Amino acid sequence: MSSGSWKIPQSVLVVVHTPSLQVLLLKRADSPPGEEFWQSVTGSKDNLAEDWVETAAREVLEETGIDARPGCALAQGLCDWGLENTYPIYPRWLHRYAPGVSHNTERVWGLSVPEGTHVRLSPREHTQFVWLPYVEAAACCSSASNAEAILHLPRMQPQSAR
Repeated sequence: MSSGSWKIPQSVLVVVHTPSLQVLLLKRADSPPGEEFWQSVTGSKDNLAEDWVETAAREVLEETGIDARPGCALAQGLCDWGLENTYPIYPRWLHRYAPGVSHNTERVWGLSVPEGTHVRLSPREHTQFVWLPYVEAAACCSSASNAEAILHLPRMQPQSAR
């Protein structure tokens, strides 16, 4: 990668859920052989000036086909949970970041969608999806910070329904 194409170590984690606390999990296309890497919607800012809400809505659209951009019907369900995680970047993905970058800051969001919302995966990123009750979804997550975010859902649900 050239110096202008490094990933920005600022990302979003978006817990897509229904009012009945069913959570959408996605299986990464680049899961290591023999492993299944399940996660919520995640992704980095495209540039440092990109707002968190823009990043969250863009990543949801890119990864699931669900449109929560400002002005769209589902935009009101996109809510910043006010939580941030800073964690070491997995060694297998360090090559995507500038030399010396070892940690990522992740902003946590929720997106409340109606039951039966259609999901269209980006096959470049994910191969499968599943809707699970939130506790089961948290147990299936490959990332501890993702599991922890999902377990916050019952406390965040009233906010995300605004």
